Amino acid sequence: MKKALFLILLILLLFTFIFSLMFGGSKVPLRETMEALFHPHQAGTVRTIIWQIRIPRIVLGFLVGAGLASCGVVFQGMLRNPLAEPYTLGVSGGAALGATLGIVLGLGGYWVPAMAFLGSLFSIAMIYFIVARRRFSVAGLILGGIILSFIFSSLVLLIFSLVRAERVQGAIFWLMGDLSSLQPALLKVIAFIIPAGILVFLLFGREIDLLTLGEERAAHLGLEAEGVKKILFLVASLITGAAVAATGIIGFVGLIVPHFLRRFTGPNHRLLIPAAALGGAVFLALSDTLARTIVAPLELPVGVITGILGGFFFLTFLLRAKRWDIS
Repeated sequence: MKKALFLILLILLLFTFIFSLMFGGSKVPLRETMEALFHPHQAGTVRTIIWQIRIPRIVLGFLVGAGLASCGVVFQGMLRNPLAEPYTLGVSGGAALGATLGIVLGLGGYWVPAMAFLGSLFSIAMIYFIVARRRFSVAGLILGGIILSFIFSSLVLLIFSLVRAERVQGAIFWLMGDLSSLQPALLKVIAFIIPAGILVFLLFGREIDLLTLGEERAAHLGLEAEGVKKILFLVASLITGAAVAATGIIGFVGLIVPHFLRRFTGPNHRLLIPAAALGGAVFLALSDTLARTIVAPLELPVGVITGILGGFFFLTFLLRAKRWDIS
């Protein structure tokens, strides 16, 4: 069953790659797509679209989707809360504040993603300071994240009220989540950070399983819970910060994918983490393809698509709550 699941996910990943290459603002026939894919040095418009525009964007979607979904798995296991995700702890709020400052100040180039990443690091430091005073408790993590998210959101709105409308529009589009403003150097950075972070999660798979039993039981089984939670929290926050710096705020990936795949993998995190990474890659890349085609030649922010799908998902979740274990 588990082998079949991973085989299906890998097939879906390949299908998503080909499908996303073919569809966008303009459709490229399968034959021309394959020719451009296997002959990258051949000149032509199709080759340019495939190699310079769509492949980097698909790779970015795979990386960010995998990172956000795996972080959702870790946060849900660590906090023992089925509704936890990368944005629960305020990391995206700090990144949004940093990016907003970069946009409204007119900073170009790599400054906006750099400001977003610095904002996420500031948020991490603030939450770490808050919860360290409360022995890194789950309640402290959640409450600290909610409070900081509220503060950061209020500061973003304050900035919007003080600057010119054209800069506000650019910031809002970024905050809705977007894979189109990709910078090659930034892709190289997150191509290192996200896979390395997911590997760390896999190495701590057994420890996350123990954390889901509760801190007291985990301690009786020999786990130093507080230290493990600090490591997982910092790694997950760095992955989230890198993802937000590259693409803006994309919600629900860390909620939808873990919930869906947990029904097939069970609670074993050494299976659930890689499954969620593959599922998140497929989900975000397909959502981005839909965002590029649904009102073509116009393009929607991918965060709008994931938000709509996430809303329908949780409506279904609530309607079926009696049959689902949400405790």
